[in-house]
Formats: sequence, C-alpha cells, structure tokens
Amino acid sequence: MFRGINSINLDAKGRMAMPSRYREQLLAACAGRLVVTIDTNHRCLLLYPLAEWEQIEREIEGLSSFDPVSQRVKHLLIGHATDLELDGSGRILLPQELRHYAGLSKHLCLVGQGKKLEIWDQEAWNSQREAWFAETASAAELPEKLRTLAL
Repeated sequence: MFRGINSINLDAKGRMAMPSRYREQLLAACAGRLVVTIDTNHRCLLLYPLAEWEQIEREIEGLSSFDPVSQRVKHLLIGHATDLELDGSGRILLPQELRHYAGLSKHLCLVGQGKKLEIWDQEAWNSQREAWFAETASAAELPEKLRTLAL
C-alpha cells in the first residue's frame, strides 16, 4: 500500500499534510483513522492504518508478561500508540511527545514501508540512509531469505 519517499513539512501546530496519493487509500481503507507510535530501533515514528495497527497490537498483547524484552516492547509500542484521524484538509496532528522523541523539525520524510509509513526528520533520514549505504554487508551476513531474493 505505501511505498516511496515523500518530503513534507510540519506546520507550527505539529500538523502534517498527508500526500494526496495516500489520502484516498486511507479514507477507503480505514476512514482516515490511523495510529502513530514510536519505532524502538530508530528515532522515527510509525504510522499505521487503524486495521493494520489492531492486528499488530493483538500480537504484541499476546507476548509474555514474564519476559523482560517482551514487556519492554509492550510498554514502548502500545504505551506510545496514539489514535489519529485525517482532518478535512488531509492533515494529521502529531502529538508533541512523539514529535520530541523523533526529533521532528519542520522538514520531514515520509517513507513508505508497505503496510505502514515511517515519519522521519529529514536530516535524520538523510544521515541514516547514508549510514546504511556505507555499511558493507557480505552475502554470508544476509539472512537466507535475502540471499535468495531476486530483484
């Protein structure tokens, strides 16, 4: 559903306009209802259509309460999850605490990841992307599924 990179701006109130190419899809798929939460691996936000998030949330809730790592994931992902809705102008209001976590400034990158979108501060995205390009990974380090993938 979501692919590509979009450069967008965050307004002074913390609102982000959803690119028009996604608006109709989001209105059809989830009536414009979304969930945003933090990414636990990078300083960015994850944005899901509500139905996609509800599936993930059920899986997270099913994790063991006795395993400290699982408990941490529950606290971070579900604890930061916030319901959002597209307004009449196709914008969403990102909560202050989540904007702070991701270090979001005026210029953002919206990165499509299939069933979700990642929201990055543009400078952070550029730095992370360059770091990924600079990494040298040999075929032996790649998981089997990636080694056999034909592009």
